[in-house]
Amino acid sequence: MEAQRVQLLAEKGEITVPSQYIQPPDTRPQNPNANVKEAEVPVIDLSSRSNLLEKMKKACKEWGTFQVINHKVPICLLDDMRRVGRNFFEGCEMEEKLRYSCDSSSPASEGYGSRMLVESNETVLDWRDYFDHHTLPLSRRDPSHWPESPADYRKVVAEYSDHMKSLAQELLGLVSESLGLTCQCIENIVGDFYQNITISYYPPCPQPELTLGLQSHSDMGAITLLIQDDVGGLEVFNNEEWVNVKPMSNAICVILADQTEIITNGEYRSAQHRALTNAKRSRLSVATFHDPAKARQISPAFHPPRYRPVIYGDYVSSWYTKGPEGKRNLDALLI
Repeated sequence: MEAQRVQLLAEKGEITVPSQYIQPPDTRPQNPNANVKEAEVPVIDLSSRSNLLEKMKKACKEWGTFQVINHKVPICLLDDMRRVGRNFFEGCEMEEKLRYSCDSSSPASEGYGSRMLVESNETVLDWRDYFDHHTLPLSRRDPSHWPESPADYRKVVAEYSDHMKSLAQELLGLVSESLGLTCQCIENIVGDFYQNITISYYPPCPQPELTLGLQSHSDMGAITLLIQDDVGGLEVFNNEEWVNVKPMSNAICVILADQTEIITNGEYRSAQHRALTNAKRSRLSVATFHDPAKARQISPAFHPPRYRPVIYGDYVSSWYTKGPEGKRNLDALLI
């Protein structure tokens, strides 16, 4: 059974959220034992080559996430991506949106949905709707599966996809070099990118202190590039505290994912992160995931290895079936 769209729940104007969205006390954002730190997530200027690899190394080692500016992606394209995404969720009738519904029985299927994990998983539901686009390799890209409105929606997503691929390649090259590896090392292990672009829409929530827009997790693949609007709500876990990632309209947030942690043999950690909800305003973010092919085997580039080799498709199946629960799927591979 398909999960009800969160946007429809929010529009009912109820003052309480359904029980399946209520987080257990220890994972709620207002848990009194969970401090939210005001430290700054690193910001790296890609136009300045002065000490760039050292800055990259420090950010990857200490955080697993950072924001980049002067990244050569046109700022107007970032704005366009946010615009067409918000137009789909707020400018289209529900009947129109449901035409693009994803297959709720198949994890990560393309289209409009609300439930991230397979239905047999009893994890608390996220206060989020999303639209997932399969964008790379080009053999997976079929714009006819994407919304027709506004008129430039499909053009914007395709152009954004190409820019994100180029940036992901550049960043993985810098990550490799910062560890003394050849520029192409991590990308060669990952292989051709399987890229998905997910627009997440977080409607206003009447009880944000009890819910999460997206539960705590680390991403499965190699590297994620994320933009958000000005509402804020993205948090990363660092030094046993949750840290707010301040919105920057001209920045792209870089999130190292689990396969990069395996390849770097744990020198660089994938970033555990989550999304909060907001009582007054809807929030939108766009995450672009760059993953290996399902048949690809991923193993450390250093010896002795700290992680067992893994076939990426097996890793994905475990993640969607068991649920992320922070980083437990990755920790299971530790030797």
